[in-house]
Amino acid sequence: MNNLERTYSTNNPNESNDTTHRIKYLERSFYSKTSMYAFFVVAFLFITMWIGTAQFKKIDLMLAGYMVASFIFFIGITVRMASWLMRPATNEMVKRSIKNLFTKKRTKRNIAAILKTFVDNIILQKFIFKRGLYRGIQHWLIAWGCIGSFAITFGLTFGWMHFRLIDATTYQMMVFNLPTIKMQANGIFAELVYNGLNITALMVLVGIIMALVRRINNHDLKVTERAEFDLLPLYILLAVTVSGLLLTVSYKFLGGFIHPQLALIHQVTVVLFLIYFPFGKLFHLPIRPLATAVPMNYQEEPMVDTRSCKKCSTKYSSDDQIADVKTILHEQQFDLKLDDGTYLADYCPSCRRRIRVMSQLNLGSVKGNPYGPVQTNNGIHIPGFGRRRSEEFYNQSDKGDK
Repeated sequence: MNNLERTYSTNNPNESNDTTHRIKYLERSFYSKTSMYAFFVVAFLFITMWIGTAQFKKIDLMLAGYMVASFIFFIGITVRMASWLMRPATNEMVKRSIKNLFTKKRTKRNIAAILKTFVDNIILQKFIFKRGLYRGIQHWLIAWGCIGSFAITFGLTFGWMHFRLIDATTYQMMVFNLPTIKMQANGIFAELVYNGLNITALMVLVGIIMALVRRINNHDLKVTERAEFDLLPLYILLAVTVSGLLLTVSYKFLGGFIHPQLALIHQVTVVLFLIYFPFGKLFHLPIRPLATAVPMNYQEEPMVDTRSCKKCSTKYSSDDQIADVKTILHEQQFDLKLDDGTYLADYCPSCRRRIRVMSQLNLGSVKGNPYGPVQTNNGIHIPGFGRRRSEEFYNQSDKGDK
């Protein structure tokens, strides 16, 4: 039974064993767990597509290229997420999150943590604005432009959303083949819906221009940036947004001038972007919501430490976080257990550094005041200028000459 399976185990041993056997039996049907997860993701997409398109009767074949790329996108995201969750630190964090999420006494705290993370990290993205207003606006425009574009693209590509003509002047939005909002064909709301991708493309375009200007003018970034990792995603996004906006300019203002060629170019850029997304820098977007694990698991009180150091009693962390650190280090074969049965993680950073220094100096404990200056003379090395030499030392050379 692996870590995630232990999380779901119940108090009933028989029921737990039955669940484990079912999972193991299911896993044997696939080459690996990752392939099993990818299968279920693709099956889910096909089922929702079957529902949204009325049993595949309303598939837009003009979006076939986007649809294939979208399937590759979700398979790639599944593979990357599975490999990321296999890491000891991530696995322990997810295991702790699942356990705490289903703990009744933590319900209020969990809801507060989820809402706070959603508002602060997803909607407002305060973690970026702390690094500067310019950088915050740039990142917010790119992030929400991409999120909006994904929502519209996947909704149309998989048939989750389409429009039905009610009468000559009225459309109705169909979501998973269920009627929802009605709107006037020439109304303001309809115009916003029609131009949803144009609006998100403009957001991304402004954000990309701001990012490129920042990277051109900031000489510190040039030292650490890598073209294939930091600049390539910006260029791909720029190609997608510019080609998409040129399509709108072509059919609205130029009477469809070179529209088929522009449509093909735009499709190629979008397909390239969707295939690249799971395997490049932009992968941080879908895993950002997992930041909720910090306030949900490792803060008994927001921004307040509750774990006391074994030596100086200073508050430096939380019990859950230290327990997870010990587990992660153990799984990675790091033995940081001390002679007295404690671990380095049981001490605050200051005491931890002190313990390392004493260990390197072959001192099991600090002499004298434990909080005073570190005494580096451990009696092993005799100081060269700390003792007066006898007269016999100076006479040795004379005896040798004789």
